[in-house]
Amino acid sequence: MLSCAWCDLPLGGPDAGHLAFCSGCGAATTVPVPTDAELEHAYASWYRPAGGRFAGPGDRLLSRSRGLLAGRLDRIAPPGPILDVGSGDGALLRAIGARGRDAVGLERTRSGPGVRDADVREVEGEWAAVVFWHSLEHLRAAGEALDHATGLLAPGGVLVVAMPNIASLQARAFGDRWLALDLPRHLVHVPSSALLGRLRERGLTVERVSYARGGQVMFGWLHGLVGALPGDLDLYGAIRREDARSEPVGPARRAGALGAATMLAPLAAVATAAEIAARRGGTTYVEARRD
Repeated sequence: MLSCAWCDLPLGGPDAGHLAFCSGCGAATTVPVPTDAELEHAYASWYRPAGGRFAGPGDRLLSRSRGLLAGRLDRIAPPGPILDVGSGDGALLRAIGARGRDAVGLERTRSGPGVRDADVREVEGEWAAVVFWHSLEHLRAAGEALDHATGLLAPGGVLVVAMPNIASLQARAFGDRWLALDLPRHLVHVPSSALLGRLRERGLTVERVSYARGGQVMFGWLHGLVGALPGDLDLYGAIRREDARSEPVGPARRAGALGAATMLAPLAAVATAAEIAARRGGTTYVEARRD
């Protein structure tokens, strides 16, 4: 029987499209659950090529944002090593190392110094901070992974999570076209209330919740608005490098998506401000501390 990927309660069939919602916690599980082979295909070489993912200044901006996150972690976490679950190209690890901190990353495949191809549930020891930056939703047993991570925290240690919010206004507005649905890679879709509730159940003190800090918020609106226009426009595909696309995007289609995004940016900004004010942003960012 299919179980909720967040709380492990039994689930029925899909309630909407490819999602089965849990009546207990409110999270949604992707159904049918992708096989290992399907996930290997979904994370093919185009997903994160060695040359970078984004055209123009995109990768530099991402690297700068990881530097800012590293600075915050250095300020709020006690002395000790930091674990980055889903370390991607290692940008956060490098930024943490530049501050004189030890850091270890976990990723599907070992991709550089300090990166292990291990499940977080296999990790032991005490850590000053554990980070799930848009990685928790990629895990088959996300709830168990989060529980184990809380147990890895040293006294005063900090857990930092950023993940899509299925209870957001943009998720409701765009449905199957919502950027952060990202099927089949995202296996669980968690409302902010379920994330915060689980952290508190594990005895952590939630110190900060932001619906603006976790990234992909305004871009989620832009992508959805552009995709609603005629012409099968794909803004996310348009901003990626040619070798970082799952399918080709012709010059005319790319120009159309970028032009539409420029015109729709004021509307997306208003929608973003509205959902942040309503505390229903597209991404939930949380800092929680072990006493």
